[in-house]
Amino acid sequence: MLRIYNTATRKKEEFKPLSPDVVTMYTCGMTVYSFTHIGHLKSYLTSDIACRWLRSSGYTVRQVMNVTDVGHHLSDSDDGEDKLEVKARSEKVSPWQIARKYEDLFFKNLDEFNVTPPTVIARASEHVPEMISLIKKLEERGFTYKTPVGITYDTSKFPSYATFANLDLDNQMAGYRVDEDEGRKSPWDFALWLTNKPNHIMKWESPWGIGYPGWHIECSAMSCKYLGEQIDIHTGGADHIKIHHTNEIAQSEGASGKKFVNYWMHTAFLNVDGTKMSKSLGNLYTLEDLKNSGYSPLSLRFLFLKGDYQKPFDFTYESLYNAQNELVKLWKFFELNASEVPGKVDEGYFAKFKDGLDDSFNTSKGITVLWELINDKKIDIKTKLATAFKFDETLGLKLQNARYMLSLLEDYQNIDALDKQKAQLLLSGRDTAKAVKDYAKADAIRKEIDELGFVVEDTKNGSLIRIKQYGKV
Repeated sequence: MLRIYNTATRKKEEFKPLSPDVVTMYTCGMTVYSFTHIGHLKSYLTSDIACRWLRSSGYTVRQVMNVTDVGHHLSDSDDGEDKLEVKARSEKVSPWQIARKYEDLFFKNLDEFNVTPPTVIARASEHVPEMISLIKKLEERGFTYKTPVGITYDTSKFPSYATFANLDLDNQMAGYRVDEDEGRKSPWDFALWLTNKPNHIMKWESPWGIGYPGWHIECSAMSCKYLGEQIDIHTGGADHIKIHHTNEIAQSEGASGKKFVNYWMHTAFLNVDGTKMSKSLGNLYTLEDLKNSGYSPLSLRFLFLKGDYQKPFDFTYESLYNAQNELVKLWKFFELNASEVPGKVDEGYFAKFKDGLDDSFNTSKGITVLWELINDKKIDIKTKLATAFKFDETLGLKLQNARYMLSLLEDYQNIDALDKQKAQLLLSGRDTAKAVKDYAKADAIRKEIDELGFVVEDTKNGSLIRIKQYGKV
């Protein structure tokens, strides 16, 4: 029985989907004005694991992910300039070019991180009519009012506004938002449509004048279009709880009169070396940074899988180094047994794996069970392979492609192709020396291989060369 920790109730609850066969999920995607960093990837791993495990459990999962390419201001509370337009000026291109550039990089990173593509990718800029329609519905139901800025959501008309994030509005209002709209009745009210920014490049016609949507309305509109007025699961980062997701609930439930989401899943914050990630501290790492330091993107995935998505995680290069070496051991095991044909899944081990994943997607326990399986001398290799590959449908570590994943590490390690070729030739000479029992010569060749940056491993399938060091601490 799957139980999910629900942010809305702050407890684990038995998962009961709206439909017996189909699970609907909405995932907050990127605001595509800059590079994807590893904190973003941690959040998308959470939704990926949920999708994978639900599919492995027999459900069809319909997942929608938005791409915010308009309407997201410098502040989540609709203050300041639009992030895309700021970036467009700095790079001397149009906001549309900025959006496509960073959207392409975002999905490239998700692919490298082995995140399963969502069923629907919804760009905000392509769903403005749906947003206008939703705002009109809110207007008709009495949830809006006009200000000099545009159309604003009246949170006082939604009595449970503070409930989801457990907000104490009386104590938290003062100084919480930088308010650019003097017409707002409350600092917690938020923009649905903005019309007072004539220089804003990305804008559309609307019943309220030429303008553009507020950030929060896009998710409500696109979720409703593709998934209906009620959905099973909504995922995102914990930083969205107080403003963005609280506003989504107010909009969606205000318009429909129905409960918007049954299960909210939020990924806790990622710190780096015990401090908050920030550009000013120089610790806002991307996958490119990690690859340039000799790491596979899946080593980061493996590191995050060993943690709990609901708890803050402290990233260090030392922890990544250790995770990569552990993952390499896994890949080497499956590479060495690549010639074996998988047998049947061991039901006992799968039951233990299931216990972990059914406990609000506890991947850490799943990794522990995987190692128990590999180290169990009573289980034959064919059964181990079949069972591990079944686990990997959820873990996403590409265990069946272990040989290829190990070869990719050479790219991240900047291994010189000529050095590798030379080491491979030396290895052949060492094998010949060993065959005639000239062990002194074999040892001398091993040292030459070592000086080229490789180590020799003698396996049941013959001798192999490996990269000497996986990653830099």
